[in-house]
Amino acid sequence: MVAARRLARSSVLALLIAASPALAQHASTTDAYRAQAMAELTRIKADAPVVGKARNIILFIGDGMGVSTLTAARIHQGQRQGVDGESFVPTMDRLSSTALVKTYSHDGQVSDSAPTATAILTGVKTRNGVIGVGPEVPENDCATSKAHRLPSLFGFAQGQGMATGVISTARITHATPAATYAHTAQRDWEADGDLTPDARAQGCVDIARQMVEGDVGARLDLILGGGRANFLPTTSRDPEYAAMTGKRTDRKDLTKAWQRRNPRGAYVWNSADFAKVDLTRTPRLLGLFEPDHMQYEADRAKDTGGEPSLADMTRSAITMLGSRDKGYVLMVEAGRIDHAHHAGNARRALEDTIALDEAVKVAMDMTDRADTLVLVTADHSHTFAMSGYPGRDNPILGAVTNGGQALKAKDGKGYTTLGYANGPGATIDTPRADPLQTDTTALDYRQQALVPLGSETHGGDDVLARASGPMAHLVKGTIEQHSLYYIMRDALTGPTAE
Repeated sequence: MVAARRLARSSVLALLIAASPALAQHASTTDAYRAQAMAELTRIKADAPVVGKARNIILFIGDGMGVSTLTAARIHQGQRQGVDGESFVPTMDRLSSTALVKTYSHDGQVSDSAPTATAILTGVKTRNGVIGVGPEVPENDCATSKAHRLPSLFGFAQGQGMATGVISTARITHATPAATYAHTAQRDWEADGDLTPDARAQGCVDIARQMVEGDVGARLDLILGGGRANFLPTTSRDPEYAAMTGKRTDRKDLTKAWQRRNPRGAYVWNSADFAKVDLTRTPRLLGLFEPDHMQYEADRAKDTGGEPSLADMTRSAITMLGSRDKGYVLMVEAGRIDHAHHAGNARRALEDTIALDEAVKVAMDMTDRADTLVLVTADHSHTFAMSGYPGRDNPILGAVTNGGQALKAKDGKGYTTLGYANGPGATIDTPRADPLQTDTTALDYRQQALVPLGSETHGGDDVLARASGPMAHLVKGTIEQHSLYYIMRDALTGPTAE
């Protein structure tokens, strides 16, 4: 009995540690590891499914957030706080249901963000390069795209009278956010000047105009992100960067057009004005915080006009949309994880992943599991790898050491725990640099890669989906990416709906 009580007390302690990431620490004995596992088992058993209709859905997408990114970010997040990174428990890890998600597109083993976002938001796999249209549409084929437009989850929600919102740290016309409201045979047709002459002649409309004038875009209650230049004419100077102008060649100022359509709404482009918005009285909100993508989380504090964090934008969205009578559907994208990986820059990718976790925490703290489905996933992965037998507590951004000794490759040089299979970190016809001779934890450090490419590529491996709330238990096993749409729609209609 004494031993049983001792194990029970240890289990409670381990449960408290798991529930509070700031307390994460090494399990140092056999009994401690057993207690840690038993506490996790207790948590799993206590997590009963919520079967019923969801009032709200919050979909988080970490663009390019593969499993290796999640693991490395978890360790980095814990190490930043001075605790055990390996056993640290981010908010995303505490969501009750998990599935592996297949990310191939209709025409590719490895996808870009356009077909993957389309799969998640419309329930149909499609071709690389297109958004919101079916697999029948070849890339750049404007005429064919008109006959194969796919209704999105956001259009479905609006049809049910629900509020809708879109947040992204990328351009709001970029592939993932655009999939909530746009239909296009070319993901790069973000402003009118991007359209080909044939596409213009055939009546295709750029993504920015679809956001302001389209059936779904015009009804979005909240839009926060980057990409201001796609909404401003070439004759207008950017309000934040005097040397920059808009991209639109049609002379349309779509920010003013949006304001005319929403006279009681608020348009903001900096953090100070964003903070002044009365979220309880403002029916519509448009925030465009950069001409291009928003800043990386690691660089955000240096921004001239100031930018809200992903957590700030998520908090504001839930505050604003949460009072709506029929609930809401909100998509939140950490778009710049992907961009940092393309640059071979692991630290910025991990910092943006942690920023997403902080936004997920905001959502979990502000909503009720009984009525809000929170789904966290990625559209695709990257060629990012964590390897090399580093010892426990080795800095995740550092060179590989074990037992206090730097491990070396056959060329006599060290190597980092994190690296890429391809990308700009590879060398051509020159010896590779020795990571032991530089600060690999520096913000601008570019991890070494194998195959030399100007931009690191996506990976084709499965990604994770994690969920909590109504019908979250359907997120299980290994599933197709487009099945996520039907899980979310099932949650909105209720489990008894056909």
